[in-house]
Amino acid sequence: MSNYFCHPSGLCESTQVGDGTRIWAFAHVLPGARIGRDCNICDGVFVENDVVIGDRVTIKCGVQLWDGLRIEDDAFVGPNATFTNDRFPRSRQHLEQYPETRVRSGASIGANATILPGLTIGTEAMVGAGAVVTRSVPAYAVAVGNPARVVRYCGAGAAAPAETAPGTQGHPVSVAGVREFQVRVVTDPRGNLTAWQSGDGLPFAPNRIFFVFQVPSKELRGEHAHRVCEQFLVCVHGSVHVVCDDGTIRQEFVLDSPGHGLYIPPMVWATEYNYTPDAVLMVGASHAYDAGEYMRDYDLFLREKGSAR
Repeated sequence: MSNYFCHPSGLCESTQVGDGTRIWAFAHVLPGARIGRDCNICDGVFVENDVVIGDRVTIKCGVQLWDGLRIEDDAFVGPNATFTNDRFPRSRQHLEQYPETRVRSGASIGANATILPGLTIGTEAMVGAGAVVTRSVPAYAVAVGNPARVVRYCGAGAAAPAETAPGTQGHPVSVAGVREFQVRVVTDPRGNLTAWQSGDGLPFAPNRIFFVFQVPSKELRGEHAHRVCEQFLVCVHGSVHVVCDDGTIRQEFVLDSPGHGLYIPPMVWATEYNYTPDAVLMVGASHAYDAGEYMRDYDLFLREKGSAR
């Protein structure tokens, strides 16, 4: 029998509550709910049957946890945050199965935030107070506003600017294998010029070149890693932020000049965001397009990265 505390004014009907968990006054936990160890379920919380809560989770006052919700270890849910599990609710009409909404390990949800059904709040992501989350939030991202949009990434320190130099010798950065390149932009009354060419330190000669442009500022691009393909990114107009993640270290780069390039090797997770309206991102790839060599699931990337070490 587990050893947990339930306030005399609280009601816990579940027998699946872990040791050290505290359930406070006026909280109500239904019989089917599962709650892990060392959780803190504060005053006025309601927990429905098909809800799973991991270990060391904090649920602050006034939160309702509805069927289909999965909250992983060490997550934090702020006061009066609202979860939903039906996009088109009607009185006395119930879904046969409710969509699964998942709050991943270490994520935090601010007070009065609203989370739409079937979304994932990624590992250690942060949702700002009052945000209305209409799409999944990536791991480590900070999302704010209505509708919520990613404004930065947790723990992604900015890289120091690469030194301006006539050549293109790469400057190593903290993320394994990633390098910044800088070449001089030649200014001329007839128009400016800069050049990238193999043999000057660039890691590969591209087999494919594509351009990304007219991206709404709220949108994220990338959000994947390659198993074998190398990439070289240059923002030829406007600016874009790039977050590189090797599974241990994350670092953020701002590409805002045709003379500033970023090399991304295989097995590095990359996300581009905060595009300016006029941004044009040029991407050179070492291989032709092959959907099978992409990893678009961050957990899969971490597993493959870990097995390769």
